[in-house]
Amino acid sequence: MDRFASTILNAWLGSHNRKPLVIRGARQTGKTWLVRAFAEHNNLRLIELNLEKFPGKADLFSPDDPLETLKNIEADLGIKIDPGSSCLFLDEIQAAPELFAKLRWFKEDKPELPIIAAGSLLEFALSKSRYSMPVGRITYLYLEPMSFFEFILASGNEQLYQRIIEFEVKSTIPQSIHEKCMGLYHQYCLTGGMPEAVKTWIDTNDLQACIKVLHDLLSTYRDDFYKFGGDIDARLLNKIMLSVAQQLGTKFIYSRVDPGIQAHAIKKSLTLLFQARVCSLIAHTSGNGLPLGAQSNEKFFKALMLDVGLISAQLGLSSVKPTKTKELIFTNKGGIAEQFVGQQLRSVQAVSTDPQLFYWQRTGGRLGEIDYIIQHADKIIPVEVKSGTAGGMKSLHQFMAEKKLELAVRIDSNTPRVEDVDLKTTSGQPVKYRLLSIPLYFTGRVSELIDEIL
Repeated sequence: MDRFASTILNAWLGSHNRKPLVIRGARQTGKTWLVRAFAEHNNLRLIELNLEKFPGKADLFSPDDPLETLKNIEADLGIKIDPGSSCLFLDEIQAAPELFAKLRWFKEDKPELPIIAAGSLLEFALSKSRYSMPVGRITYLYLEPMSFFEFILASGNEQLYQRIIEFEVKSTIPQSIHEKCMGLYHQYCLTGGMPEAVKTWIDTNDLQACIKVLHDLLSTYRDDFYKFGGDIDARLLNKIMLSVAQQLGTKFIYSRVDPGIQAHAIKKSLTLLFQARVCSLIAHTSGNGLPLGAQSNEKFFKALMLDVGLISAQLGLSSVKPTKTKELIFTNKGGIAEQFVGQQLRSVQAVSTDPQLFYWQRTGGRLGEIDYIIQHADKIIPVEVKSGTAGGMKSLHQFMAEKKLELAVRIDSNTPRVEDVDLKTTSGQPVKYRLLSIPLYFTGRVSELIDEIL
């Protein structure tokens, strides 16, 4: 199964000013597999140290001299390391956060040796330790679950993927191809993009086996929190994870998690889930200008799970009849479409930057909400998500009138189209703008299609 992040890794290997690379992402998003595949593709001997399985190996790095450290590793593993044809891989580095400070010495004294570190709970580890990242001496790669496009490729639909990425707004997608893509969208909503679940689906075509993998992953996340003991209430975190699935698409309300638990305790635990990347924050934006985080109201936010497959597992969609699951997925019930779109928008941003999502909600007076607000160059673009083929857009019309914007995006189950909106809002305000409508499976190309319109 190919990952688009492989291209970034290959470019990093050949860069003139290469720094040690730290891969960040939730557990089981494929960090270790990515590094192993990268080493094999580039004919590098991978020197792999898993610091969670073997925490004692951290003392091999006790010298501040990389040459001495490499001698320690050679002696311990019984190997000879050739920096020009090897790659040093420190997996689960959060188990030994003191090693972050050591990475700078490799950049300065042994730049010819590619060195990669990966971790899934880095924010937890760094917040509890006195060690910090060596600023300017390392670079980052952010890994999300497999995107929908990666899922299409993994499922053996290379020609379909090629057709999708070649599509231009002015062209027409045949209905049969549209229906095939929507069928794959439905399947992705059930299996998700966690690599092990995707591989299980490809190997077995057994949805129940995929769901078993997803439930095992959820258990792994719960076990992680139990390991941290005292200051983390794992039972509360479990309730929050379920509540995130139930509150998809709406402002997150603490009392819906458990009315008997104080809001500050829920807020603290939810923050930990954000730090572990098991959940992600959709921050409020005023939509008045860039950056989008300016003038944000922190009392308003939404939350997503790491992966839509984990959502489907938590909501028990696998136990529903296939025809009924389509009905649930293709309606607004559960906010699955918003989870899917948010997940793809994160995947587009990820790899080189830590992805961020924003939405707009009126904070006083009349109701109004826009599912996502994205930045495209110097422009603010509102994005409305509709699970089915129809739905009102009163909030979008009002938002476009108030902010005086030129272009909006609607993501739904229809084939692509562009239209000129010219009407009056419910408050009688005239509004004119262009509306780019794309099907859900095109979310990963939204930036390119906006470029075409602009």
